[in-house]
Amino acid sequence: MRTTLLTLTAAGLFATAAHAAPANYTIDPTHTFATFEIDHFGASTNRARFDDIDGTVAFDKAGKNGKVEVVLKTASVNSGTAAFDKHLKSADIFNVEQFPEAKFVSDKFVFDGDKLKEVTGQLTMNGQTHPVTIQANKFTCYDSPMLKTEVCGGDFETTIDRTQWGVNYGVDWGFPKNVRLVLQMEAVKQP
Repeated sequence: MRTTLLTLTAAGLFATAAHAAPANYTIDPTHTFATFEIDHFGASTNRARFDDIDGTVAFDKAGKNGKVEVVLKTASVNSGTAAFDKHLKSADIFNVEQFPEAKFVSDKFVFDGDKLKEVTGQLTMNGQTHPVTIQANKFTCYDSPMLKTEVCGGDFETTIDRTQWGVNYGVDWGFPKNVRLVLQMEAVKQP
């Protein structure tokens, strides 16, 4: 009887552990956009995006935890203006020749009940890594009728002090340090 009880308990623990394993997702570049914006002398707002985005998500719904890794190819920055793009790619800003990628790697999902509130992690850019908290404006998972699998995604944003990553261009002239980052992301569950 004791052996049977231990076997059933072990089987139950194994089933629970297997059930709690995170599902793996791959970021869908056709439904993912990373943009940033910064004030321009109080007159307008400069905006640009990264056209080449890659990454993965591991998400445990039951455990309300996971991991996100998003890679932005800095040379894909696109403001819609060639001259501005050239400056953004220069050593003044993203220094794409020396640092071809910017990367965010999460370390914690924070929930308020069943609602994802924020994701904390580390942002590496220009060879420097600092903690960042990204707010979740919305987040959900759904069964995609086109892909015939689950997709999870949402709208996220944060504001960073760019000088932490050594991007000091224009601060002496009055350009603000704060840059708003916006990420719209969907990721497709992998078999």
